[in-house]
Amino acid sequence: KLYYVSPSLEGQSYDMGRMMAFAPGWLENQSIWSHMSYKYYLELMRGKLYEQFFSEFRGGGMLPFMDPVVYGRSLMECSSFLASSAFPDPSFHGRGFSARLSGSTAEFLSIWKLIFIGSNPYFIDENGELAFILKPAVPAWMFKDDEDENAAEPMYDENGVLIISFKLFAHIPVTYHNSKGTDLFDVAPDSYKITMQDGSVEVVNGSVVPSDLAEKIRRIWDVKSIDAYF
Repeated sequence: KLYYVSPSLEGQSYDMGRMMAFAPGWLENQSIWSHMSYKYYLELMRGKLYEQFFSEFRGGGMLPFMDPVVYGRSLMECSSFLASSAFPDPSFHGRGFSARLSGSTAEFLSIWKLIFIGSNPYFIDENGELAFILKPAVPAWMFKDDEDENAAEPMYDENGVLIISFKLFAHIPVTYHNSKGTDLFDVAPDSYKITMQDGSVEVVNGSVVPSDLAEKIRRIWDVKSIDAYF
């Protein structure tokens, strides 16, 4: 399920410009512009409409869940537009064209941040101090997916709790421990374990990491890893 960039232009004046020269389903004439679609998906996330977003996400609206045979290229490669079902040749429907580092790439990075980190990891607390918080929007199926036979095998910690990991600032491994196995939609951890490069461990009870550790996390190099427990 994808979205046209415009409705049918049939019967419109040629004064509208070059879009009138294209067949329906191609470029500005009723095709699917990846960038515009991703803008819509990003706003679903910003609006905290998580169920709707992940329904679109898994429904083939975004590259990870598209059919690569239909798409016609690697799912790691964004396209400027996809020929829509309005295009006269059905063999082109859903195929990506003009592969490039389009605006959809920037939107996807913003979506990734909201899924794994949250909208505002750094903020000034009531005492005027810098503080850090992780508030992801990770669905339960990212930890363990019983519906998709092609899904990756779930990962567990030493206590048998489901986990997933990502890298914060492209450097610090962060592991989420999901003890309930539920959706982590806009919820903060109950506690953190922050392992430093010198081997020392800092435990934070509560959802907010205080100023001294928050600054070390932002400076990156002193921190080896972060475990967040939900």
